Amino acid sequence: MVAPLDHDFCYEAIAHRDRTFDGKFWVGVLTTGVFCRPGCSARTPLSKNVRFYDSIQAAIEAGFRPCLRCRPVTDLPMASPHLATMRKICRMIREQSDQEFSTEDLANRAGLSVNHFPRVFRECIGVSPREYADACRGDRLRQLLRASRPVGEAIEEAGYGSASRVYERTGAQLGMTPRQFGKGGKGISISYAEVSTELGWLMIAATDRGVCWVQFGDSVEGLRLRLEKEFPLASVQKMDADSQPLLQPWGEALRRHLAGDLQTFSGLPLDIAGTAFQAKVWKFLCTIPAGETQSYAEVAAGIGQPTSVRAVARACASNRIAVLIPCHRVLRGSGEMAGYRWGIERKIALIHLEKN
Repeated sequence: MVAPLDHDFCYEAIAHRDRTFDGKFWVGVLTTGVFCRPGCSARTPLSKNVRFYDSIQAAIEAGFRPCLRCRPVTDLPMASPHLATMRKICRMIREQSDQEFSTEDLANRAGLSVNHFPRVFRECIGVSPREYADACRGDRLRQLLRASRPVGEAIEEAGYGSASRVYERTGAQLGMTPRQFGKGGKGISISYAEVSTELGWLMIAATDRGVCWVQFGDSVEGLRLRLEKEFPLASVQKMDADSQPLLQPWGEALRRHLAGDLQTFSGLPLDIAGTAFQAKVWKFLCTIPAGETQSYAEVAAGIGQPTSVRAVARACASNRIAVLIPCHRVLRGSGEMAGYRWGIERKIALIHLEKN
């Protein structure tokens, strides 16, 4: 094989059930969730519904299970032998988020060495033990603040040792300080600017921390009303002279992107609020290259939680930042277009633009 993972080449092999390629690559079928040998006798799936992998482990990590007909392996380790233990550790951290657990303590509870435990935890869960614990505390803090608990009490009950510590660690999770979050964003200043694009009006809004809102719409007035509804207690105003040097280049870059001159936004600061799970999904979406798409199942597998397909779909639907967090690159498992909060037509146009 000259190009073992060339889609057309591999698809021709499975269409002919060519067993000479068994062991050289494996095929995952999105509509059934299984992976097979190229010579599998099952009915050949549609080209758009298959993905090819160069190893069994790659197919497993993408969320596929072995085919019972062609049995690609007979002694397949379906998951890490430590997965159940790591889930128990996660449950303990989540339920006792106000407690501090040392690496040594967690390793002893898992029955692993101090050096081995962090690597096994990351392989199974997708983040480090400290990152997971921080995310749990952040979730707990948001719950307490939404319940109108005093900031000091919420900080203490969530497990932060001091106010300075919580302000240092929660900026990326809350998108604002705890007091501002608890008051619905009151006291936050948001500047916005609108640009006319190939896909209609686009409005970009930002706090002093970064972009907090990017939306498509059919009119500037409609977008402005939607922005004010999204942040009812914030001070929302059109971009002024002080904001212009910052917002205008961002808006222009977005306009050029939608006109076909694809840009890289990796250095653009974002000020977004979401749960730890949503942040994990959004971060993964930003790794999908322009011009490529993935299914919800592939995204769930990519973040290390293959059973959370519906939660992934909800996280995509909760995204408030169009294009910069590219939820348009996620499709249903069948390859069909899923819902898009700014309209299926825009989603199709964005995918077509990036593929071409």
